[in-house]
Amino acid sequence: MFRPVFPLLALISLVPSVRAMTGVAVPNNQVIISVREQKLILLQDGAKVATYPVSTSKFGLGDAWGRMTTPLGYLAVAQKIGDHAPTGAVFHNRRFTGEILLPNAPGRDPVITRIIWLRGLELQNAHAFSRCIYIHGTPEEKLIGRPASYGCIRMKSSDVASLYEQLPLGALVQIVPNKLPRVPKAPKNPAPVITAPAAPPTKSASAPLVVASGRGA
Repeated sequence: MFRPVFPLLALISLVPSVRAMTGVAVPNNQVIISVREQKLILLQDGAKVATYPVSTSKFGLGDAWGRMTTPLGYLAVAQKIGDHAPTGAVFHNRRFTGEILLPNAPGRDPVITRIIWLRGLELQNAHAFSRCIYIHGTPEEKLIGRPASYGCIRMKSSDVASLYEQLPLGALVQIVPNKLPRVPKAPKNPAPVITAPAAPPTKSASAPLVVASGRGA
């Protein structure tokens, strides 16, 4: 059955509005999270770069204080915490404790590996930042793929580390209750063009030798 692409179109059309509100450029990399499918897709220029399984809240949807629910709607990446931290690094109050956990460590359920802190852009998710709604790693990887969190978006450590590297500050994140839209896959990066080395300069040349970077000017 055909799936509507309205969430994707709305996400893309929101970029100019967010740029006008914040005065900063909105990155091309964006995210859509489906509560129904418990999946996250990473988009670049409207095309799918990657799909990851996630866990949203086991307490349902919403943004009310004290409910431990996952908010819906448009949000943006406000802060990123965990640069160069080892996989499984345990965070308490967003600080690395020095402890490292393996996946599915018995009896443990802290925030680990990376933290992508979200800020709500709508009334329906206005408390997201103060409620500390993150995309973060969890040691309870066996529960990924079904609602299991206390409001945040949980991911496997390897997946959240990969997403962290590809999702810059200011990137848009949309959390939807329904299925993910169908979107085309992003083309694979073309092979680098290898050019012949330039002839060495003569003794009379006054310009310094410049090594080509392989990228266009």
